[in-house]
Amino acid sequence: MERVLIVDDHPLVRDGLRTVIAVAFDQTELFEAASIAEATAIIDREGDFDLVMLDLNMPDAQGFSGLAALRERFPALPIVIVSGAVEAGLVQGAISNGAAGFIPKSLKRSAIVAAVQSILNGNLFVPDEFAAPDDAELEEIRHRIDSLTPQQRVVLGLVVAGKLNKQIAWELDVSMTTVKAHVSAILAKMSCYSRTQAVIMAGKVHFTPPERERTSA
Repeated sequence: MERVLIVDDHPLVRDGLRTVIAVAFDQTELFEAASIAEATAIIDREGDFDLVMLDLNMPDAQGFSGLAALRERFPALPIVIVSGAVEAGLVQGAISNGAAGFIPKSLKRSAIVAAVQSILNGNLFVPDEFAAPDDAELEEIRHRIDSLTPQQRVVLGLVVAGKLNKQIAWELDVSMTTVKAHVSAILAKMSCYSRTQAVIMAGKVHFTPPERERTSA
């Protein structure tokens, strides 16, 4: 993990998270923002981050509006909610709005580090007591995969097989631009922030891609 942005309007909370991350990931460059607007400006200026740690209660956001705004503007950016308020509705709401996880501020430092590492590994993290039932989680993954077009499911199958974009383009006889568009659409429809997370989700439901068709797209 190279760069992390901590977004919280309380300086003491930012200092605490900064210490946790700096100790556990000593090569990480840390940035701080006290509002959604400031966070947006920093991301626009600095480019990609490995992780954004976002508090739900921000001065320029209501409910999940801050998370939704950042996800819409930076769809490939992994954002984890770090909140002092912890209840089932908030956890599920955060995940539904595209968060990569939900970390309670009350967790011990070691547990916060473990949660961050799990998210970096492509997993969706929520506290055990708020984890969705297995059947519900699998049904939701199937629903997201069902929303893909046939060609997007073919591309997902190749991503799951570990193929690079240029290999996918060659195998399907399409342009790199087309492949990138398919991959972006797949991540958006599956509410994933990385190819790794999409592969993990597909694996949970034993995804089998349809027969491939070569096109001239």
